[in-house]
Amino acid sequence: MNATYAPGSRVRVTQQVPRLTGSLTTTVEGTVVGFEQQKTGSWFAHSKDHRLWLDRLQLRKDDGEIVVLNLDQYSHVDVLG
Repeated sequence: MNATYAPGSRVRVTQQVPRLTGSLTTTVEGTVVGFEQQKTGSWFAHSKDHRLWLDRLQLRKDDGEIVVLNLDQYSHVDVLG
């Protein structure tokens, strides 16, 4: 994903985990606190700084809980307004 999400935006993130017996789907809705690319401790050849970089979206849910989501090709983000 090559998108940016402005802090204060309300979003709904749907993520899927493909499995042999069907995909597992979760949905989280909240307000964007931050969005950035962060490198992991994992080594991955031919990438920036020889690390695996992930898009991470930090949300504040309506109940105040802060969640950090790793976005991948199975993630879909809807900006709600």
